[in-house]
This record gives sequence, structure tokens and C-alpha cells, in this order.
Amino acid sequence: MAGNREHFGSRVGFILAAAGAAVGLGNIWGFPTQAASNGGGAFLLVYLFMILVVAFPMLIVEMAIGRHGQANPIDSMRSLSPNPVAKKAGAMVGWIGLAVPCLVLAFYSIVAGWLISFMLAAVTDIIGFQMASEWLKGFSVSRNLFGAIIFYLLTILIVQSGVKQGIEKWSTRLMPALFALFGLMFLYIMTQDGAMEGLKHYLIPDFTKIFDRQLLLAAMGQGFFSLTIGGCSMLIYGSYLSKKENLPQMALSVTLVDTAVAFVAGLVVLPAMYVAMNKGVAIYAADGSLLSSDTLVFTVLPMLFDSLGFVGQLLALVFFVLMTIAALTSSISMLECPVSLVSERFKTDRKPTSWVLGGLIAMFSVVIIFNFGSLFGLVATIATQYFQPVAALLFTLFGGWVWSRHSKLKELSAGSPDIENSVFWKIWPLYVKIVCPILVATVLYVSLG
Repeated sequence: MAGNREHFGSRVGFILAAAGAAVGLGNIWGFPTQAASNGGGAFLLVYLFMILVVAFPMLIVEMAIGRHGQANPIDSMRSLSPNPVAKKAGAMVGWIGLAVPCLVLAFYSIVAGWLISFMLAAVTDIIGFQMASEWLKGFSVSRNLFGAIIFYLLTILIVQSGVKQGIEKWSTRLMPALFALFGLMFLYIMTQDGAMEGLKHYLIPDFTKIFDRQLLLAAMGQGFFSLTIGGCSMLIYGSYLSKKENLPQMALSVTLVDTAVAFVAGLVVLPAMYVAMNKGVAIYAADGSLLSSDTLVFTVLPMLFDSLGFVGQLLALVFFVLMTIAALTSSISMLECPVSLVSERFKTDRKPTSWVLGGLIAMFSVVIIFNFGSLFGLVATIATQYFQPVAALLFTLFGGWVWSRHSKLKELSAGSPDIENSVFWKIWPLYVKIVCPILVATVLYVSLG
């Protein structure tokens, strides 16, 4: 499999693609919302710590399993042990892991479709097409279908082109655009009244809240999901990574870029919330909890943009372009997981495989749209609170206990010959065996509770 397997063409290409897979609505929507709900700077500090102690060590495990197997998630998990029983169990774990991106994409694409609709509504607002704007901002079945279909088309068009010409090519364009647009938004928001207060709330921690149980669990969960641990994306991207690359260094680079996006999102969204408060928009309830946390992006921020006149319309366009880019860099990694499996197992051409599998998941999304009230929350809960933490726990247990220490060392030494003598190697294998499973089990327990 490894001989003719396509690889990323450059180190930067891999880092931006893998970071793009991790960067999604969880960073730009979820992280600022969690920070606003859990003490601002205190949450940021704990989140950064959790990224280091929970997400980063596990990211190395997933990427290493992928690069070792040089294949789709099922075959990569099978490759961890020569034992027939372990191979069967590994394949089952791979199937559980593969279910995560498929289920997530089914509901994620609907939310991404809303973002595309709001992005187009910003355009129709600017050119004065009021009826079109109202339809695009409404919550009709036809509008939801329209947005989701466009999003699927964009995702499939990128994935069908392969790793270098599709995923890497577009990630290296979209990710820098993400940072540039964030920079422009931050500079403008900071000129508004109330922005500095929001910035202080975000950057200056209240140390009395750091050991708050709810904050600690929220930060651990956010750090865990921020890097899509258990989502298969990092495993599949790891399988496209050259053996010459230093795996821990690459994982650290991906972690830093992903965390930087979440941090910058907070720099924009929290000051924007305080600007909105300054203009009379209700943000917090009397007890200090965040109002409309689930709909922050679709209600509170558009109200702020509306209050800023024509400049607000331009800001709305920039913001929803940002959100769409973030969603797209994640969705291409989700679709890549089943596409890699089918194209490798059945030797099918990537282009029709991408369209068929993308079409099948899109059909599931259509069913959800027509039964939104009963299915959307259910599918999202099953995917993110059950399947993803379980997959992450199983990946970690297999990576720590089933995959031999010697084989792990051989894989990591391929791109870093001196790693055996490093402090990292003295800590990481045992840490992945003992500490990571306990931390993931804690996240799973909290999500189920």
C-alpha cells in the first residue's frame, strides 16, 4: 500500500491541511462561546493547559497509527498487531472511528449550509435584494436544503482532486485567508466602544475561577474536541505523511496552528460581544450565563452587524466567509475518511467514489433536514457525545497497549533517529498508556452524564 500511496507534497501543506481539519466551528463558534460562559481569561488559561496535556499526546498517537498503517482507518488499526484477534478488534475500532466523520458530516453540513446562506445574505443585503436576504436568513426547509447542497458540492469538488491537488492545494489557500480575514475583523472591532472591555475579559484571567469544576471539565472537553481527537481525520492525514518527517514536531505544529485559530477567534468574538452589549444587545442573563449560546453566530453577531450600517454589512460578509472556510477545511477531512477506505479496498477511481459517498451522506442530511426537530440534535449527540469519545478512548487504548513499544519507537524514529534518547520518549509511551485513557474516560463520563 505504501509504495504507490499519495503523500502531502510539503511540510507546510500537511500542517495547514491537518490544522484545517481540526479548525472548524468548534474553534470559531464553540471556543469563544465556552470562553464567554466560563470566565474568559480563566477558561483560556485552562484550555491552553488542557491542549498540552490531553490533546497533543493523543494527536501524536492518531497520526502515528495512520503513518504506520499507510492506509484507511480500518486497515491502519489492523496493522498495529500481528495477533489475529487483535487484528479483528482493531478493524472493529476502525469502523467505530470511521462512523464519526460520516455522522458528523451529516449534521455539520447543515450548519455549514446556514453559514453559506448567511454569507450570501450579506451579499444580497449589500446590493439591496431584500426578499432574497429574508429567504436566506429564514429557517425554511428549502433554504436549509439549498445551503447544504452547495456545501456538499464544494466539499466533494475538493476531495475528488486528491491529496496534493485537492486537500493540500485548497488548505494552503484557505487557511492563510482565514488568518488574514480574522486580522481585518479584529482591527475594526477594536475601534468600537466596548471592545477593550471584552478584550480584558478574554485575556485577563480571574484566578479564583481556575479550579472551578465546570470550567475544568468544559476546558478539557473543548481541548479534546478542538483537535478532532477520535474523529479519524488526523489518522487519515497521518497516513499521507512522509516517513521522513519528525512526527512529534509535526503534531506540535498542527496543535499550535489549531490553537492559534481558536485564540484569534476569541480575540474577535468576545470583543464583538461586548460591542454588541454596548449597543443594547442582551448577551448575558441576570445570573451571568450566556444568552443564546447555541445561536450566538446566527442571532447576536448579526444584530451587531445590523447596528453598524454599511460597514456592518461588509463585516457580516467577511465573518461568514470566515466561518464557511473553517467549516470547509474540516468537511474535506471528514469525507476523505470513507473515500480513502472505498478507493483502497475496491480499487475504485477517486472521482466517482467521492461523488457517490458524498451523495450518500448528503441524502442522510436531507432526511435530517426534513425531520429536523427529531433528528438533528439526536445525530449530533450520538456523533459527538458517544461515538467520538468512545473512538478516541479505543484509539488510545490500542495505541498504548496493543501497539508494541518497539513498533511505536520504530515509527517515530523514522523521522527522528535520536528520539529514543529524548525526554519525550521517556514520558510519552507511559503517558499514552495510563494518563490519556483516564482523561478521555473522564470526558466520556461527563459527556454521558
